[in-house]
Amino acid sequence: MGDRPGTTRTSPGSGPGPDVVRGTDELTADAAYRLTRSGTRIEWRGDYQNARQLLAAMGRRARKGKPPRDFAAQRRATAEQAEILGRLLIPVEPGCVIPLRRAPDVRQACLAAGCPPDEAFTLSLRELLGMIGAQQWREKGVYVPALAERIHPHYGVFSPVRGEYVDLVAEAPLPGGGTAFDIGTGTGVLAAVLARRGLDSVIATDTNPRAVACARDNIDRLGLADVVEVRETDLFPPMRADLVVCNPPWVPSAPSSELEQGIYDPESRMLRAFLAELAPHLNPGGEGWLVLSDLAEHLGLRGREELTGMFAAAGLSVTGRLEAQPKHKRSKDSSDPLHAARAAERTVLWRLRAQD
Repeated sequence: MGDRPGTTRTSPGSGPGPDVVRGTDELTADAAYRLTRSGTRIEWRGDYQNARQLLAAMGRRARKGKPPRDFAAQRRATAEQAEILGRLLIPVEPGCVIPLRRAPDVRQACLAAGCPPDEAFTLSLRELLGMIGAQQWREKGVYVPALAERIHPHYGVFSPVRGEYVDLVAEAPLPGGGTAFDIGTGTGVLAAVLARRGLDSVIATDTNPRAVACARDNIDRLGLADVVEVRETDLFPPMRADLVVCNPPWVPSAPSSELEQGIYDPESRMLRAFLAELAPHLNPGGEGWLVLSDLAEHLGLRGREELTGMFAAAGLSVTGRLEAQPKHKRSKDSSDPLHAARAAERTVLWRLRAQD
């Protein structure tokens, strides 16, 4: 397995390089922030909990000043902050053991994220905290009302915490027939909803091996493996279906992390590819359900006419639409510079059919 973003492999006992300094409990947040802003990485050798406090203090310094007022500036600031804060590194010994005072047992979280079990390496504390959080989500799961069950996301797979898109798929009127595809399945939540709605056969696809493993795990947990087949493939399987569902990333911009690939889609590449191939993969009378937030429209990144133009170019017509208002906290946060766009956001299920 290749190195993960934010991970620096080292050999056992290797010391810092020219752009790496050792950090101890005496290092102040101001000094640490100056070092990381200049491009220097800090390999922490003090108390683990002190490193967490240091990272939080550095984050406060990174966020000082007037917040960006537009989306592009906000994305640039977010990427810069992530790069700076990612330079605070934690050593990890073979066996995924952190050799620091008051360090937690991170073996399970690291292994689940794909860290090498028998090598020494350093890992950004920011990424390590993400791994720990992901493992907690995986163990606890996310309750999905449409299933009355919990879905367990794996590390690097977008979690269904925004439930409005799931509710739309659970409520939309089904076309005739009993076969369906779930394109870009992620955790497998939409495939599970379709199976619970009584479809005979659902094929769920994803290109991300983590998502494929995650979806299979969830489908097995829910006892739906006799209805849902999960495949690692790009978009469509080589056949047709009565219903094709896709909830692609909704913002046409570059992701700054692996997890953000569930939100950001440069130049709407996945959206365009899905629409271009949809009609030939529908059975006669079949429907494609595109479930998409309209946040990009409110941010001025993609107009409604551009979206409907994609439908027409792909030989698709709109036969209906359902929409839901997001319930997430950011839509109600008036301090967010993008509050107006988030407050106006709607998640829309577009019902599409091949033109005659």
